[in-house]
Amino acid sequence: MRDDDLDRILSSQQEIIPSSGFVDAVMDAVRRESEAPPMPFPWNRALPGLFAACFTLVSVLVAAITPFTRGTPTRVLPTGLLSALDLILQAWQTIGGNWIALALIVSLASVKLSMRFVSGQVGW
Repeated sequence: MRDDDLDRILSSQQEIIPSSGFVDAVMDAVRRESEAPPMPFPWNRALPGLFAACFTLVSVLVAAITPFTRGTPTRVLPTGLLSALDLILQAWQTIGGNWIALALIVSLASVKLSMRFVSGQVGW
């Protein structure tokens, strides 16, 4: 087939009509797909991650609460812990951690508010 033949075929004003039964067959297939039950959520794959996240959250909470529940309130923290906390706070100030935290909070609030507007629920 040459370019002239292709141009002639494409430039013709013939109306393209689907073969008989094609539209019905496609619509039947669409109806069958819409009547099929939805795919179930893959809980078997999600549960290990959820358990790990819950375990990590509980571990962090226990580690954060334990120093306040044990011993006397006048007990001095070990120097290694103090130096580590000092380094963390210096790094936090160096990278502007307060501004990063504020940006994350504003972004989260913006996304949540947008999702509420889209779903039709305006309240928090």
